[in-house]
Amino acid sequence: MLFASDGYQVVLYDSVPKQIENALHETETELKNLESKGLLRGKLSAAKQFSLISGTTDIKNLVKGAIFIQECIPERLEWKQALYKQLDDVIEEQTIISSSTSTFVPSLFCKDMKHKSNVIVSHPVNPPYYVPLVEVVPSPWTKPEFVIKTRAIMEEIGQKPVVLSREIEGFILNRIQYAILNETWRLVESGIISVKDVDSVMSDGLGMRYAFLGPLETAHLNAEGMSNYFERYSDTMYAVSQTMGPTPKMEGPTAVEISKQLEAMVPLNKLQERRNYRDNCLTQLSILKNKLNQ
Repeated sequence: MLFASDGYQVVLYDSVPKQIENALHETETELKNLESKGLLRGKLSAAKQFSLISGTTDIKNLVKGAIFIQECIPERLEWKQALYKQLDDVIEEQTIISSSTSTFVPSLFCKDMKHKSNVIVSHPVNPPYYVPLVEVVPSPWTKPEFVIKTRAIMEEIGQKPVVLSREIEGFILNRIQYAILNETWRLVESGIISVKDVDSVMSDGLGMRYAFLGPLETAHLNAEGMSNYFERYSDTMYAVSQTMGPTPKMEGPTAVEISKQLEAMVPLNKLQERRNYRDNCLTQLSILKNKLNQ
């Protein structure tokens, strides 16, 4: 949908024909739904965007003349390695192979490829139609011009890419997210706060700030500049951080309790309803941000 919104011809590939059929049906439905609400991205109509999208079960047909391949298979390293071996045998020299992986550094699945310099990670954030961030992560062998081109393509389709200078486990978003999850786990495990209330700290506090400003600029504004912030708070930050304890492994009784509280907040049969609420909130937030930043 994102690539088609900017006029690119898009070919969906899967080894299972039914998956392609389902994806095309859901895509057409979603494009029409967005258009009816005035939320469709790009300047083309929903019908025109959908006309740009087709599907194939033939990997040679997929790669023919391709500028950019966005791989989105499940997070199973052996599956990725097998797919990239297939792609390595058929891709053209100019084609960038970009992975949506959120956990694997690209060298893990491209190190033995002939075309390993064509491989990069472009990690989107769910749901990518509403959350524009994309983490662009090169392998040690990725051609510099492919890093530049990947960023340019992401900007062209309306996403907000950030480029890492080198690969690092977890990239940036998940390293920050894991730090937050680790501390929320410790706070719930120690009985200091409930799941509902610790989530409120983010959704009604920090998250409201961070929706518009990052943590560093927030700190910069919360004092007379960042140097002043460090002067005021570095000792306190260090002292508090020393009390946070070791990194938890998220299993056992605490995992059961956190899951229990979350299922009371959002029953499993209401997950999709809550996802729809999330997507609507993110859509409205995106509209507001665009309006404020004009």
